[in-house]
Amino acid sequence: MTKITIRKAPGKWSVRSGGAILGESTNALELLEGDLDPVIYFPRSDIAMAFLDQTDKVTHCPHKGNAAHFSIVNKSSVTENAAWSYESPIPEVADIKGHIAFYRLDSVKVEQI
Repeated sequence: MTKITIRKAPGKWSVRSGGAILGESTNALELLEGDLDPVIYFPRSDIAMAFLDQTDKVTHCPHKGNAAHFSIVNKSSVTENAAWSYESPIPEVADIKGHIAFYRLDSVKVEQI
């Protein structure tokens, strides 16, 4: 089985798209999974969820469960399926429930600030 480690991400993190700051958090989580790049999960309470519309896309990870996807909608653009969230993650990764992560796209910037 792929080893997954979830820990508090150090410092403060932000996510921006289309020139808008979607959120900033000092409570983000960093998920490490095997050889994959670390993924930052933001608490939903720190994200402007009004900019996110849930789509019909659902993906499945055998180590985390089913992920719902969201498009980022702002005045200038729509970025389809730019974020995902595990609504009911498997118990081993329950810490990411209520959090949302963003794909590494040209139009989406996740960075430590």
